[in-house]
Amino acid sequence: MIDTSSMNIAASGLNANQLWLNVIANNIANANTTRTPQGGPYRREIVNFAPATGQSSFQNVLGQAIGTNDAGVQVTSITQDTGPLKSVYDPTNPDAVNGYVQMPNVDISTEMVDMITASRAYEANSTAFDAAKQMDLDALNIGK
Repeated sequence: MIDTSSMNIAASGLNANQLWLNVIANNIANANTTRTPQGGPYRREIVNFAPATGQSSFQNVLGQAIGTNDAGVQVTSITQDTGPLKSVYDPTNPDAVNGYVQMPNVDISTEMVDMITASRAYEANSTAFDAAKQMDLDALNIGK
């Protein structure tokens, strides 16, 4: 029997880091958005991770029963950064109040650091998935 729990753990990391990269790309794309449909400037979004062991009681009970209780990571929520907005003097901007425009609280250097971190984590999970796959293939070839 092939143990797929290590692949499931790596796959959960791949999914979580892919979502994190998408959120970072959205933050960078909206770094200069001063008006959103909700009103006001864009606020940076943050991805919150948690261990995936408590996803559902059925999954945990089934995993314990058959001995493949997978762990991993899951995205629990995407929240808005409540940090202060930047205020820029630009009286020609249509969103200016008394000449000042509220700009998003997106810092490009922070987003780039987060993007590198998410990319490295994605690569690590991809490498772990490939290693688990190769071990399973090698195990299947032992009997040949």
